[in-house]
Amino acid sequence: MKTQHTLHLQRKYGEKGTNGTISYQGEKICHTIELPWRNNMQRISCIPTGRYKLVKRTYTKHGEQIGIPNVLGREAILIHAANNAERELLGCIAPVTKLTGEGTGAESRRALAELKALVYGLWDMGGEVYLVIK
Repeated sequence: MKTQHTLHLQRKYGEKGTNGTISYQGEKICHTIELPWRNNMQRISCIPTGRYKLVKRTYTKHGEQIGIPNVLGREAILIHAANNAERELLGCIAPVTKLTGEGTGAESRRALAELKALVYGLWDMGGEVYLVIK
């Protein structure tokens, strides 16, 4: 049986965006920004709370990314770089190094690189990685 690793995303909802923090084994990995909660409507809402298995996805535009399949009523949800949820996200999750406001952050590429290093490392060891959103 494969080892299961769980990342936790603790969210704080706002009118302009959803901010959060991803941790692994009690240690903070990065902050996150997402769109505000709008009843899981495609392209304008963050995804529902729950437990999601992360997978490796390759896209022509974005290259290799961390995908979140099996989101009810949604498709092509990714974890990718962005510093402004309303301008750059369509329901995906963007890791950021620091939060600058509701749904806005800074140094997203750096945070994404750190998150990818962790998740890819766990995958390389033959594990399955899950994201629990609260």
